[in-house]
Amino acid sequence: MNLYVGIDLGTSGCRAIAIDATGTEHASSAVAFPEPLRRGPEVEQDPDIWWQATCAVIRELVSRNPDACIAGIAVDGTSGTLLLADDRGNPLGRALMYNDARSQPEAAVIASCAPAESGAHGASSSLAKLLWLQRRGDTGRARYALHQADWISGRLAGVYGVCDYNNALKLGYDAVQLAWPDWLRTLPIRQQLLPDVVAPGDTLGTVDTTVAGALSLSQEARVIAGTTDSVAAFCATGAVDIGDAVTSLGSTLVLKILAQSPVYAPEYGVYSHRFGDRWLVGGASNSGGAVLRQYFSDTRMAALSDRIHPETPTGLDYYPLPAAGERFPVADPVLEARVTPRPADDALFFQGLLEGIARIESAGYRQLAALGAPFPHALRSVGTGSKNARWTTLRRILLGVPFVPARHSEAAYGAALIARNGCTGRAGFAMDTLPDQ
Repeated sequence: MNLYVGIDLGTSGCRAIAIDATGTEHASSAVAFPEPLRRGPEVEQDPDIWWQATCAVIRELVSRNPDACIAGIAVDGTSGTLLLADDRGNPLGRALMYNDARSQPEAAVIASCAPAESGAHGASSSLAKLLWLQRRGDTGRARYALHQADWISGRLAGVYGVCDYNNALKLGYDAVQLAWPDWLRTLPIRQQLLPDVVAPGDTLGTVDTTVAGALSLSQEARVIAGTTDSVAAFCATGAVDIGDAVTSLGSTLVLKILAQSPVYAPEYGVYSHRFGDRWLVGGASNSGGAVLRQYFSDTRMAALSDRIHPETPTGLDYYPLPAAGERFPVADPVLEARVTPRPADDALFFQGLLEGIARIESAGYRQLAALGAPFPHALRSVGTGSKNARWTTLRRILLGVPFVPARHSEAAYGAALIARNGCTGRAGFAMDTLPDQ
């Protein structure tokens, strides 16, 4: 039996899932990462941590499926995480993580020449990080500028300098034209550092001989181009049709919806990932679970959830934020949280907060529709908040759209689907992510 492995390099650890040709999960494995090194806006991590974790999860999957053959592996990683490597793929220092924001001057330079719809805007973009590394003089021995998924895929296949078009977005790649844009040449970057760009699901090569021996993999196992962690997580849910939406209820509130055409609104932080011949349009609010945890522990929230009444609105007009400032669906860097008046009954207050976040979710999808995306035809939910049944009922009432269970909530499962599809000649993820029936 052939198995297909997806590896997710997330913010806190590495997770792997093995599936068969029908999409059935056979095993999973996870390894936690230590906290990145933080110095103010600087956030760095040793790439070898990712590689050791990748080896550990693969070894566990192999040991738990001794009679199976791993036919393909795809990797997803955090968008915007960047490292420099020499001509043999050896890192030339720690990676600058997705949330490293030291590159403010470089972001200003990019803003002066990049079109508004480019994904390279902002100090956390991989292009801003590359410019910062060049300005510091760190690119002398560099041959490749690599994202997290690029480097791990490269180590598996022994082939570097290749990136999928979703990870390349924050490096300035034009996913509409499928080319590096002309404006990029106006920046003082070494063009030879930029990777060749392929589609998620394309074959990068077979597993390197030495790696195959060390991890007990077949030398015929294929390394398949993956994607970013957020796109892989969307893929995992089973959403494949125009108008399919996925809300992630984690520390923040993240909305994504499949559209026929890309939508870009940088003033709201809205941009689009290519999803085969379709587009994944997304926006993120600062509201979410982090606000709830400012008031209640997880245990207390579970107890209060039994006392809320989704069909009976509280009448509280809250806009919950963890601190001043909002990006989407309202673009206001000084917007103050609105969480008063606070009733004496904690359950009523808790329900008011949940209602407020649900109204932000509804306003977010209306904002995406106003910008050119479809309004949701069906909605799937992932993240910790999606497990709260009464909040789900409350959201369903406020949004007024059909809710559909997510097929899977792990990005590693989405990466495994890409590995399966790449090995079996199917589309990378668009229109064919659901397991065969």
